[in-house]
Amino acid sequence: MNALNDFEFKQKKYMPVFPKAIGKPTIYIEGYPCEDDEPMAATDFHAEQITTLFDQLKRYFAINELVHIAVDSFIYYSEGDITKCVAPDIHIVFGVEKYPLRRSFYTWAEGAVPVVVFEFLSDSTAHQDRDRKVELYLNDIGVQEYFIHQPEMKKPVEFRGWQRSPSGDIVEIEPDAEGGLFSEALNLWLRWENDQTTHVRLMRPYLPDGTPITTSMEIKHLLEQEKTLREEEQHRREEEQYRREEAEAKANELEAEVERLRAQIANTNNESK
Repeated sequence: MNALNDFEFKQKKYMPVFPKAIGKPTIYIEGYPCEDDEPMAATDFHAEQITTLFDQLKRYFAINELVHIAVDSFIYYSEGDITKCVAPDIHIVFGVEKYPLRRSFYTWAEGAVPVVVFEFLSDSTAHQDRDRKVELYLNDIGVQEYFIHQPEMKKPVEFRGWQRSPSGDIVEIEPDAEGGLFSEALNLWLRWENDQTTHVRLMRPYLPDGTPITTSMEIKHLLEQEKTLREEEQHRREEEQYRREEAEAKANELEAEVERLRAQIANTNNESK
């Protein structure tokens, strides 16, 4: 089993199971703004982190048509009150149709709230992300899990997560020995690594068995490597076949030469009698 087939098998094995939401896809509701004047990412570090994680999550959940993943888009969570609105860096909703794409997400119309929210810390919002938004996301909106992460390598490591317990309390997720956090909602490990090329402290998702979820570019490189290996293996087999055929041809020539010499000797013997 090659790496791609192996991943597809595990992808189906570990994919979360959840019911379909009771609402319907809603692209836009008049009167609820869907844009502001803020940029999508605070810095290049944030842009790298957001686009990388979004790409990984989008690729992983591509096989499920009831998963909606959005970047820096509004979530309205109280009908009739446009002030009840947040725009997390990334949010994931289970049970709602992936398409059509939305301009904003309206919890009452869709009949669902995000299961997981990600915020990547910046100087201007870090105090809110690690404090007020914990209560906002998990209690006010009803998100199951909330994670924050500092993607800039020059700043201290800060990777934390919270979830709602079965009793409804907010509890911080305990990291493992390597500092990873397990998302029960996504059934994925979340870990960070330093990317020396971009100088970004990238948070990345992993399957429960530790298999990394690759980006589209990484899977492209992997497929190219597998193609190269297949071509090299085919070339090796062709070389071996050529050598076998060449050896058989030489053996046949040698056998024919031996037969010719035997016949020549026999004729010489007969002539000498």
